Amino acid sequence: MDEVIVIGAGIGGLTLGLALQRAKIPCRIFESVPEIRAIGVGINLLPHATRELATLGLEGALAKVAIETTDATFFNRFGQLIYQEPLGRAAGYDHPQFSIHRGDLQGVLLEAFRSRAGADRIVTGRHCLGVEQDDGGVTVTFSDGPGGANRFTMRGRVAIACDGINSVIRKQFFPDEGEPRYSGVNMWRGVTRWKPMLSGASMVRAGWLSHGKMVIYPIRAAGSDGLQLINWVAEIETPTYRKRDWNRAGSLDDFIGPFSDWHFDWLDVPAFIRAADSVLEFPMVDQDPLPRWSFGRVTLLGDAAHPMVPRGSNGAGQAILDARALTAALLQHADPVAALSAYEKQRLEATTRIVLTNRTNPPDAILREVFERTRDRPFKAIDDVISRDELLALSDGYKRIAGYTKEALRSERGAIG
Repeated sequence: MDEVIVIGAGIGGLTLGLALQRAKIPCRIFESVPEIRAIGVGINLLPHATRELATLGLEGALAKVAIETTDATFFNRFGQLIYQEPLGRAAGYDHPQFSIHRGDLQGVLLEAFRSRAGADRIVTGRHCLGVEQDDGGVTVTFSDGPGGANRFTMRGRVAIACDGINSVIRKQFFPDEGEPRYSGVNMWRGVTRWKPMLSGASMVRAGWLSHGKMVIYPIRAAGSDGLQLINWVAEIETPTYRKRDWNRAGSLDDFIGPFSDWHFDWLDVPAFIRAADSVLEFPMVDQDPLPRWSFGRVTLLGDAAHPMVPRGSNGAGQAILDARALTAALLQHADPVAALSAYEKQRLEATTRIVLTNRTNPPDAILREVFERTRDRPFKAIDDVISRDELLALSDGYKRIAGYTKEALRSERGAIG
């Protein structure tokens, strides 16, 4: 009865579970799928997120399965270098930036939660159908998996919806919410085993959306064959897209054309794409920020609260920051309604800014600026196109909005718990 019910065992739900366990707040996590498996492709954990995970004692485990990213490097589609800057500890942060397979991150979080809280504290095969509440607590109804005929109820102190972009709880409180907002850009994602490129720990952004843009970074260290597992994202402006589904298979023929002549001295891009283990397709969509997340003893977290266009490496990171803030609020307020309200007050405005900024001025705005100034032509020298100060201002501006400048992190008090 005194437990916090966490709906969803994704990155946000598991991080919240670990934070609550560390704070000695009883919780139980319910996950829809019968077995949690390593799915998806790569993601990035920025220093504000890795700081929180380090506070939870996870930095060592993450370092074993991730790449510590050292630099962000920008090119045009002709392979010309536009801008490069250090990242993470190489840039003077107290914590690293990690590039990691999403399944590896989820695996680290899951193993830590089971070992610390107990295997019985996570229940799989329980698909959330809805939540009711009264003055004494909440009652969450589950089926035995999506479409399951059997029903189960769980009584708790509060319920936290960490059930992702297709959140049942979000739909319960906002039944008339419109369809996701399509950005006009479709993306295809994959992972390829390839020899290390550039620094071997670079995050590369190249090209521009109208003619094809790539994001490329390694997510697992090289094995005995000398090959890293390298994540890539191809993004192209197109009016055609299908409903969002993180696991939809994509076709090479639908997007490889614009990259067919990307033969750089550091990478043969079409050969690299064709060597992928598999390809996933996903429309770059978000949803308009909500006016509120918390309803009495129920609130939203992560993608359920603020689905954003996947730019700027911020989706997972903001869910992790949500978990920190929610745990702190539950510690500070004996009244759970007041706690969830305080959490919302701290996080809603900050994430709204990021959702809206990702639509207009994400970190790859550097590529857009050069594309527009050069009219998609090669340049003789980048200084003739844009100054170093302008490039730095574009990069730093996003860091400020997303909340991970060195100054912002060092001025914040405390961390999770």
